[in-house]
Amino acid sequence: MPRNVLGTELVDCSHEPLTGFYRDGCCATGSGDMGVHTVCAVMDEEFLAFSVAVGNDLSTPHPAMGFPGLRPGDRWCLCAPRWQEAYEAGMAPRVVLKATHELTLEWCDRAALIERAVDPPGTSY
Repeated sequence: MPRNVLGTELVDCSHEPLTGFYRDGCCATGSGDMGVHTVCAVMDEEFLAFSVAVGNDLSTPHPAMGFPGLRPGDRWCLCAPRWQEAYEAGMAPRVVLKATHELTLEWCDRAALIERAVDPPGTSY
């Protein structure tokens, strides 16, 4: 059973749009996932613009590849190194900790993830 950064069972990130390395709605990972798509991030305009600026356009749809293009508010399994890069640039999107795979902690600072968490106020970490 995959675990999240809180040490509990990993929950789904999004089915609309369908996300995850395995396109199953979950930020699970495996040996073929070279990008480490483990951070359940909530897209916002600032991050989407940052992503384009660093060479990864997540906004433009690519129907032939089954990619709808992302909009603010969409949840997406983001690459852990990209999230950390965005955080260091002051552009990191919010994170759903319960849907963020524990492997993320090998790439991202735990305190930074908690700082950007969207989980309900009062949640203890």
